Formats: sequence, structure tokens, C-alpha cells
Amino acid sequence: MPGTEVQLVDSPDFPVELRPIALACNEQYDVVRAAGGLDWTYVSPPALLEPGERTGRYRKGYDHLVTDARGNSTISLEDFAIALVDEAEQAEHIRQRFTVGY
Repeated sequence: MPGTEVQLVDSPDFPVELRPIALACNEQYDVVRAAGGLDWTYVSPPALLEPGERTGRYRKGYDHLVTDARGNSTISLEDFAIALVDEAEQAEHIRQRFTVGY
């Protein structure tokens, strides 16, 4: 159907062992959005989130994965943590979902 986008969790290459947690996160996001009168922020991780170097740099997105020029969606746990603290301090995404990546 035109205009319909496939979620990452529904793509053929999505790891089957991660599917239950990804679906649970989607359900959690739906519950948060449906809750009235709350100020909330929801962060969705990139496709690959693992320990690495803390650079202090990242880019933000909303309902789409942040990818690099090669199509990779990744960030280190260290920089993901920085993005969370930055959001907690600056509150830029009230009642919004956002994601981060390099």
C-alpha cells in the first residue's frame, strides 16, 4: 500500500531473538502515547547499540532510524547515555519519540 512503511521489527533481516523485546517496546510506546495529561519522552535506540567509544557526538531523528552514509544505524552505549542525559537536561522532545545515531 502506498505510504505504508515497514517497521524495522517487521523487516526480513530483523533478528528473531530480538523480536519479542522490540514488539514489547512498540506496545509500551503505544501506551505512553495514549496516556492523557502526561509529559513524556520516548527514545528508540538505533539498529545497533553496543559498548564502544564515548565521542560526545550523535545525530537525532524522530520516527525513522538515524543512519550514516552507508545506511548503518548505530551508536555506542556511551554516546546513547549522553543523548539520554542531554534530553533529561534540555527536554527537547516533550510528548515525542526520538532516536539517535551517528
